[in-house]
Amino acid sequence: MEDLPENVMFDILSRLPVKTIIHCRGVCKKWWNLVSDSYFINLHLSRSPTALMFHHDSENDSPRGYYKQGILKWVSIEDEPAHHHLHNDPVMNLDLNLAAIFQNSQIHIVGSVNGLLCLWQCGRFHDDTYICNPISREYMTLPRQQYYTEGHAIIVYGFGVGLQTKEYKVIRTFQGNIPPDSSSTSRPSILEAEVYTLGMGQWRSLGHVPYWLQGWEGSFLDGRVHWIIYDKDSPQKICTFDFDNEKFELFPSPPFEAINDEHQVHGQTLEILKGCLCVVDIYDSRFTLWVMKEYGDKKSWHREVVIKNIISLIPHWELCDYLCVLECLKDGTFLIVHYEDKLLEYCTRRRTIKDTGLFDRFLTGINLSA
Repeated sequence: MEDLPENVMFDILSRLPVKTIIHCRGVCKKWWNLVSDSYFINLHLSRSPTALMFHHDSENDSPRGYYKQGILKWVSIEDEPAHHHLHNDPVMNLDLNLAAIFQNSQIHIVGSVNGLLCLWQCGRFHDDTYICNPISREYMTLPRQQYYTEGHAIIVYGFGVGLQTKEYKVIRTFQGNIPPDSSSTSRPSILEAEVYTLGMGQWRSLGHVPYWLQGWEGSFLDGRVHWIIYDKDSPQKICTFDFDNEKFELFPSPPFEAINDEHQVHGQTLEILKGCLCVVDIYDSRFTLWVMKEYGDKKSWHREVVIKNIISLIPHWELCDYLCVLECLKDGTFLIVHYEDKLLEYCTRRRTIKDTGLFDRFLTGINLSA
């Protein structure tokens, strides 16, 4: 096989399951380089079943001020029109606790593009970013970024690749100098951003950011990363960052209902499902999933799912709880992460929610196939 052309080896290896690829990387240096190549990663992902990556720590009993880094768990999905099956093979798990560089810090998945993960390491003495290939088990450390120490800085990430340049980039914004007792309506005095192009060796300042971004990370689609914004007076509630021209722009958002009670909890998150931009909107125990059928067309926003009384379907539900929709399966089932706690299945036909039983607590997830 060593004498085969590289493109033929790409074609053969890309048809193997992930578990086999992990073993293949140990055959020789040439195979290691092949399975680490970005072209191979994209090709293998396009031929593989839908996969989800979870950052899981079920036994976070570390002393106060210390952290366990958790385990990255790969879940493959057998997705058929009449049934589905979720499977986590321990061989494909990546235990971050074994890496000395991650000790005594918190790790967050802040982006996924073409099977690559962007990890943020934060803590009292940490502020570092990594790009991880979960198949080859390799990661690269990005140079140390700027960090605003005055006030209380909130850092928001985005990870993506340009449609034209094909360059992979990480963007992060600093929303700083927010007093600890300020309400969410107090706009930060600092809104700045920097961007890193993989392979260039340094971060570049982008200056002022025109919008106040929600959450920890954005959702990548079609050469842009997307965030919901806080600005109440904005005509649109979503903004994007284009990885080619490196510009922030407002983006058409769904017709959110006006919230008259300012004390009522209203949560919104952005997701990518089946190649479409989606918004999860939770208000007054009602769960609504909006889907943009035609990217960029405001009129194409469609109310895909409405659960009028979700509080009655999820045990121990509170209105401030976090819900993340990871995937829509062929049989009409939605996979949902509940408040970093459990992986749930919502059946649209029966209108029921059940626990998959795969995890217990301390859970965040991301769709590697989005």
